[in-house]
Amino acid sequence: MTYLKDKSALNTAQLIKWYRLNKRDLPWRNTNSAYKIWLSEIILQQTRVAQGMNYYLKFVSHYPSVIDLAEASEEEVLKDWQGLGYYSRARNLHKAAKFIQKNYKGLFPSDYNEIRDLKGVGDYTAAAIASFAFDLPHAVVDGNVYRVLSRLFNIKTPIDSTLGKKEFAQLAQQLLPKDRAAEYNQAIMEFGALQCVPKSPNCEACPFIDSCVAFRNNQIELLPIKEKKLKQKKRYLNYLIIESDNELLVNKRNSKGIWQNLYDFPLIETDKSLAENALIKNKEFNTLINNTEFKIQAVSQERKHILSHQILFAKFYHLNVGDNLKRILGKFERIKKRKLNEKPIPKLIENYLKEETNLLSLFSAQIKSIQPWQE
Repeated sequence: MTYLKDKSALNTAQLIKWYRLNKRDLPWRNTNSAYKIWLSEIILQQTRVAQGMNYYLKFVSHYPSVIDLAEASEEEVLKDWQGLGYYSRARNLHKAAKFIQKNYKGLFPSDYNEIRDLKGVGDYTAAAIASFAFDLPHAVVDGNVYRVLSRLFNIKTPIDSTLGKKEFAQLAQQLLPKDRAAEYNQAIMEFGALQCVPKSPNCEACPFIDSCVAFRNNQIELLPIKEKKLKQKKRYLNYLIIESDNELLVNKRNSKGIWQNLYDFPLIETDKSLAENALIKNKEFNTLINNTEFKIQAVSQERKHILSHQILFAKFYHLNVGDNLKRILGKFERIKKRKLNEKPIPKLIENYLKEETNLLSLFSAQIKSIQPWQE
């Protein structure tokens, strides 16, 4: 079955001309290093360029090669990733680096299928690395490409359906000029990022206004189509910052789910928001405290934190237990407060510590100086 449309709707020469005039100067476009391109692609998954740039610069600085990344500890990698979200990307990045070190002697593979087999690498990322680093003829299909193609060709097949993914992948591959795959792939992605944007694109300035079927049919805002609606679960988190004068308890999240292998504080999760007196009566709270005398020194306002599939409502309770931390140690780790800044922690907790508590000075992470980047 073929999905080929009238290819004249997308003039390759015109697209590349637009790209050369309008492209952003991004560091991973000024290299053919597969390692650096891979870093940028993983960092920019689910992340805007403006947010991801400083992380890219940090990783290139801290881990100049695949081997440097492979030989780092997972905790170091997660700490450098802190605040970027979707932490499975960082864990997979680290595992893939170790795999490359072991199986390819630290040399990034140049074959599409070998790249595709790396942990955390899907069809899009493999095509991007293969074309950008090695100019191999594999078409990229990301959110920007879905949008451009769905509008130019007025494709109404849902992009998150099996049929839609097959249709767009086949069309993208048919449109790809085999002799300039890298530049064409960069061009169509950049066109979607800067010109054919999701909301209110400036169609009057578009070089394809005369051939765009969706524009002609006044359906720009309707495309692309998704069939699945995201359902977000609400969760209520009551964090206990259990401390003495110089120490506190932290918890490493070993189970799968959000924030795996990051650190947070002892946690009581409830099915609704609780007042302070209700939490103190909570059975799980009393089991955790283990009859230890405590003083609640502060209680935060409830903070809302939105993830892709979850909405978190969190409160922080500061409990001073004097010299009795060992009575409630349990599965938790007892650390000096000054060591807190060495642990990778979720953005929710980082924001709280920075904004609303006197732990800010204890949280000043000591990292190599990276110059901020502005888009």
